[in-house]
Amino acid sequence: MDGFENPIDNEVEATGRFRIYLGAMAGVGKTCAMLDEGWRRYTRGADVVAGLVETHDRDYTKSLLRDIPVVPPKQIHYKGHLFFEMDTQEILARRPTVVLVDELAHTNIPGSGPHEKRYEDVLDLLDAGIAVISTLNVQHIESIADAVEDMLGVKIKERVPDYVVRKADQIELIDSSPQQLRRRMLHGNIYPADKVQTALDNFFSTQNLTALRELALRYVADETDEDLISFLRRQNKRVFETRERFLVGLSLSSDTSRVLHRAARMALRSKADLTAILILADNDLSDKQREHINSLKKLSYDLGVVFIEKTGSKIADILVATAFELQITQIVLGSSKRSRLQELTKGSVISDVLRKVRKAGIDVHIIGVRSYDVSMATDFSS
Repeated sequence: MDGFENPIDNEVEATGRFRIYLGAMAGVGKTCAMLDEGWRRYTRGADVVAGLVETHDRDYTKSLLRDIPVVPPKQIHYKGHLFFEMDTQEILARRPTVVLVDELAHTNIPGSGPHEKRYEDVLDLLDAGIAVISTLNVQHIESIADAVEDMLGVKIKERVPDYVVRKADQIELIDSSPQQLRRRMLHGNIYPADKVQTALDNFFSTQNLTALRELALRYVADETDEDLISFLRRQNKRVFETRERFLVGLSLSSDTSRVLHRAARMALRSKADLTAILILADNDLSDKQREHINSLKKLSYDLGVVFIEKTGSKIADILVATAFELQITQIVLGSSKRSRLQELTKGSVISDVLRKVRKAGIDVHIIGVRSYDVSMATDFSS
């Protein structure tokens, strides 16, 4: 049609500098998708290199490397074993246009480089202007890891801070049904034959795979929704949304990190800002308590949460005053550990907060917790 201009064509943008292929589980095809994208760019003339690709000695995966140049990994001897780690310094010296880096959540072998985590190496590459294509399983995202531990009863040791994942220009879901994954496992396409039955009976059970897939689908759906809102704003389209602002109360209890993780997931789904507040009775703290505070600060940073610390004995007053100051719309607290008698005689911070914010239109969410340590920090659940 003469004179017709396709509006969609004008919205095609260059491929992002940081792409993550996200999956629910090993075996969905993240590495294969990464290699296919690398090959596509390579055949179009881009200077692409494989920085670290985990083929797990599978012939099909190795074949997808095709002619993509490989930066030889470092060989590290550690505790009597030989390991291979990405040679970040060599990649920085070579300065390719694009580098393929598998398993973003990987923990580097001690002595292999300046960083403990592979995602830190990736940040160095991005800072140097090198585009990165990487892979990640949803359970390794910091704000989701605790939920996976609760659901599946497994420990998630390797985690990627949410702020790193949010740096990605593109997050693409590589999806596979639980039934298809279990068939791949049976055919030996994921684990060696001697580990297949154990995996199918445990981590690769249909129930676990279904739960992880649901988490991955929800995460990508949330990101897609945010992309749509950003697009509408760029087009000067009206966006009907109410800006939520969350405040989560922390203590030095053993379960406060669980409350923080839960609040982070709630804020993420609401596309809301989240502030964490720790109110101490006084500043006379033990070394162990200060260490706990530092761990909460780091976790807050990893989750993309603003951390503030205040001192005082009137906990509800300080919390509510902070909520009003920051124009908070949602408050998240840990559930009470006190008995009904203790609440009647000694009072309850939760009850005080509910009473003080009732007319202000602030919602209060109470998160169930398991146990608490005695500490000098005022417990919001008391």
